[in-house]
Amino acid sequence: MNHDKDMEPTKFELALWELTDELADLLLKKHKDYGPKNIADAPGGALNGLRVRIHDKTARINNLVDSGAEPENESLEDSFKDLANYAIIALMVLRGKWSNQ
Repeated sequence: MNHDKDMEPTKFELALWELTDELADLLLKKHKDYGPKNIADAPGGALNGLRVRIHDKTARINNLVDSGAEPENESLEDSFKDLANYAIIALMVLRGKWSNQ
């Protein structure tokens, strides 16, 4: 967590680690449901598939924020969590850490 062992973590650091743990838990659960091929075998390749998902999620967020509409199926928080996890998956793909098995 904190690289400086002599310092207590700040409130920001604690909140950051809590949130990243939550994102990791969600990504692991969804990965079990979808499997790796959901990303790896996307039309146009993994990064293209992620670009489409990120674009769609961003468009959804923009529509909800701009319209002020209340989401019916997925909260804004859920949408932002998905967006963050798509970025994490993209980094894993770029680093060769996303398996297609």
